[in-house]
Amino acid sequence: MINVIGLGYIGLPTALMMASHGVKVVGTDYNKELVGTLNDGKTTFKEDGLDELFDDAVKSGIKFTTEYQVTDTYIVSVPTPYDEVSKKVDGKYVQAAVKEIMKICPKGAIVVIESTVSPGTIDKQVRPIVEENGFVIGKDLHLVHAPERIIPGNMVYELLHNNRTIGADEKEIGEKIKKLYMSFCQGEIEVTDIRTAEMTKVVENTFRDINIAYANELAKICRSDNMDVYEIIRIANKHPRVNILTPGPGVGGHCISVDPWFLVGDYPGLANIILAARKINDSMPEFVLERIVNIMKENNIKDVSRVGFYGLTYKENVDDMRESPTLQMLDSMEKHLCGNMVKVYDPFIEKDVVENQMHDLDEFLNAIDMVVLLVGHDEIKNNMDKLKGKVIFDTRKICNIEGTYRL
Repeated sequence: MINVIGLGYIGLPTALMMASHGVKVVGTDYNKELVGTLNDGKTTFKEDGLDELFDDAVKSGIKFTTEYQVTDTYIVSVPTPYDEVSKKVDGKYVQAAVKEIMKICPKGAIVVIESTVSPGTIDKQVRPIVEENGFVIGKDLHLVHAPERIIPGNMVYELLHNNRTIGADEKEIGEKIKKLYMSFCQGEIEVTDIRTAEMTKVVENTFRDINIAYANELAKICRSDNMDVYEIIRIANKHPRVNILTPGPGVGGHCISVDPWFLVGDYPGLANIILAARKINDSMPEFVLERIVNIMKENNIKDVSRVGFYGLTYKENVDDMRESPTLQMLDSMEKHLCGNMVKVYDPFIEKDVVENQMHDLDEFLNAIDMVVLLVGHDEIKNNMDKLKGKVIFDTRKICNIEGTYRL
């Protein structure tokens, strides 16, 4: 039996995927309400294909509880928040999970850390706890790191098809966990050491962040001299070895916007390009706000309450708001005493999470003169005609209505 600890954005799909492929799974989470929802037959967040996967897993016998289970294999997939000031990962949830596991696990149990951590976290924050509790690593308890490689909006497909990395102290333990993931993973699975596995996950997301930063810096350069950044990127990308990404209002999510800071913090003075990229991407919400002010002036819009932000999530067609550029913009506006005035709408966020949030597209559009497109949900792509007559600022290059403003 596998005990999956943490049933959030990563843990739940992983548990469901294993169960639906014949692995006996019990999912554990301290959140009683979350566990109750799952036991009532409902998923806890929106994701394409998740409900069908949930039904398959339930039919296969998956169980959900707040209790840790006595078994020989644990997968820890709890949150790893980072301190916005120090930019370092907070491993308290991982540490707490390992402590609970050690209270009940049999000798020789394997603990797989799936949570995203900075390089060296397992050495610095997990091994000492294991040893302080009298466990001999490699004998009484085996540590493995198997970082997730999936993205909200395409989780089910990527769980099945993405390549994986397994980091372990002992190759035979790594191969054993590889076999477990092969129960569903159709991608290539590499077995390596733990620190390499930690580093590869962070390096992958940092690579993406740097490439996004280049596109965003191009947008700023082109805006400063009244050039069309999208046309320039389109033509440049016709070169066979060039693939410039599309600029946007910022970088959100719990991976690309966070992981690079681990390298900056752990390797000061060395991660110079990484730091520059982070600063560029973190500056984009303010850049968008400046554009909004200029567009308002150009169109004689003086009432901020007649401006609407479309999109609260960090990417299209998901309900994940972690590190959302929109939330960053609202925080900045709050500091300037106008965050409580702009209208906000997102079809994927059903509960009120910010002031002046609306829950009907037509009512939202009727209440504003200017719409700022911050997320490219399918809903708005399929309703572009409703934007006609509005001042449109499109930060995602999804609107082709004549007169639309862009980055």
